[in-house]
Amino acid sequence: EVQLVESGGGLVQAGGSLRLSCAASGFTFDDYAIGWFRQAPGKEREGVACISSTAVSTYYADSVEGRFTISSDNAKSTVYLQMNSLNPEDTAVYYCAADISPEYWARSYLNTYEYDYWGRGTQVTVSS
Repeated sequence: EVQLVESGGGLVQAGGSLRLSCAASGFTFDDYAIGWFRQAPGKEREGVACISSTAVSTYYADSVEGRFTISSDNAKSTVYLQMNSLNPEDTAVYYCAADISPEYWARSYLNTYEYDYWGRGTQVTVSS
């Protein structure tokens, strides 16, 4: 059974940093696409960043480019989202999602429809 478990959320002041983790299990962690998404109250879920195991490349939403960094540790089957220079607009529930054995890699992986598996999310709150 594929499982994704997010952790690392919390309350932080504006300008601060957090590192989120997405621990994956139930599949071989050598051929995947994993994305981080967020959803604020009353808003649609939006893609933040994504990473591919085979393409060794990443995509970021314009709103987080230069502030957030996605990375992976295949030995730990974990993908991270380092978030710096946080502002109140970054407040949301953050989710990770996985597509196992993706057939291609493109910026479209910032969209929810590319993914089959989702975690339950972790809350990030940025105070002003």
